Amino acid sequence: MADYHFVYKDVEGASTQWDDIQRKLGNLPPKPPAFKPPAFEPAVDPDSVPKDKSWVDEKTEEELEELEDDPDLDDDRFLEEYRKKRLAEMREATKISRFGSVMPISGSDFVREVSQAPPDVWVVVILYKDGFAECGLLMQCLEELARKYPATKFVKIISTDCIPNYPDRNLPTVLVYNNGAVKANYVGLRSFGRRCTPEGVALVLCQSDPVLNDGQSGSDPSRKTVLEGVRKRLIEKVVAEHEDDDDGSSSD
Repeated sequence: MADYHFVYKDVEGASTQWDDIQRKLGNLPPKPPAFKPPAFEPAVDPDSVPKDKSWVDEKTEEELEELEDDPDLDDDRFLEEYRKKRLAEMREATKISRFGSVMPISGSDFVREVSQAPPDVWVVVILYKDGFAECGLLMQCLEELARKYPATKFVKIISTDCIPNYPDRNLPTVLVYNNGAVKANYVGLRSFGRRCTPEGVALVLCQSDPVLNDGQSGSDPSRKTVLEGVRKRLIEKVVAEHEDDDDGSSSD
């Protein structure tokens, strides 16, 4: 016949007098606190939350799109206009953060990354080869422009990967694309003046079209607006350099 052993447990958190004595003598660890369930808090009813600017600010882009047919917003012109404004800001921010550097591509990437780029995106392509000093100089300028104009797409590709047997004497070459078509091409570093600077390259790129886009021009990406922005940056840089020179001469 099998022996059965029963273990009796008291209510959780309860303690015997013997246990209390042993804890005082340090033979047992401190008594654990009794379990206490958290206070019940009913879930917040989404319909009870007041609909104001902060309510709109908390929404994601997808949620704002879904609110387009919200009957409550139909009765509140201010909130509906604010929803549209926030949605436009989010879309513009997404567009701005899309680029920001000169991205390397291969020949097999060209159609997807350049020819099939969205029609509202200008693409600047540099054909280059490693070891050519002039390519390196122009690449530095384009890297700076890519950071300043993150809504314009900059890509680089080894010349012979793009065009087989492309002559090295034509390097570097810059191609400007928009809506699947070549809008301009610049062969050799001399195309950008005697001194190749980011500001000089920017002015050349924007001679005919609003190629450079910093994402801050709103709904006016015209060539005139872009050129005004480029010239403003150039003036600010010249002024800053003169101020640095003055500070250096005054400290001597």
